Amino acid sequence: MTLSESEFAQRLRALKEAHASATANVGCLACERCERCRASTFLTDCTDVVRSHYCRRSRGLTDCSHCTGCTGCLGCSHCEESEGCVSSAYLVKCVGCTGSTYLFGCVGMTGKDFHILNEPYERAAYFAEVELLRRRLRL
Repeated sequence: MTLSESEFAQRLRALKEAHASATANVGCLACERCERCRASTFLTDCTDVVRSHYCRRSRGLTDCSHCTGCTGCLGCSHCEESEGCVSSAYLVKCVGCTGSTYLFGCVGMTGKDFHILNEPYERAAYFAEVELLRRRLRL
C-alpha cells in the first residue's frame, strides 16, 4: 500500500480524531468516571491511565499506584499533585523528579530523598515540616 503525502495526512488526522473522541476503558476493573484507561484497577476520575491502580483525579499515568491529582507520571506511587515524575514515591507538588522519595514542592530532582523546595532535610525534620505545610496549604 503506497499512500501519497495528503492521503497519509488525511488518514492520520482521522485516526487522531477517532482516538480523541473515544472514551471507553479497556481491560479495567472497578474504574469509576474514567476515560481511555487500560489494564488498570480501582481508578476514579482518571483519563489516559495505563497499568495503574488505586489512582484518583489523574491523567496520563503509566505503571503508577495510589497517586492523586498527578499528570504524566511513570512508575510512581503514593504521589500527589505531581507532574512528569518517574520511578518515584511519596512526592507532593513536584515536577520532573526521577528516582526520588519524600519530596515536597521540588522540581527537577534526581535520586534525592527528604527535600522541600529542593532543599535537603533530615528525616524527622522533613515529616514535621510537611505536616505544617499540609495544614497551611490545606492538603
